Amino acid sequence: MPIEPGTYRHFTGAEYEVIGVARHSETEEEHVVYRALYGERGLWVRPVSMWEEQVVRDGYRGPRFTRTV
Repeated sequence: MPIEPGTYRHFTGAEYEVIGVARHSETEEEHVVYRALYGERGLWVRPVSMWEEQVVRDGYRGPRFTRTV
């Protein structure tokens, strides 16, 4: 499923706004471009493969990010 712009929740509870998906200029790997919706509202990138992966940590098993809006 394509990653659409919108609000997503990280499995730890933090919320982020996805701006879009960009392609790395050298490798052409797709990265999610997103902004934190807390603190200094920093701008971040993460490979799509990491964005979509399942995590197992501290008793949680599920998606790293879940779309909320």
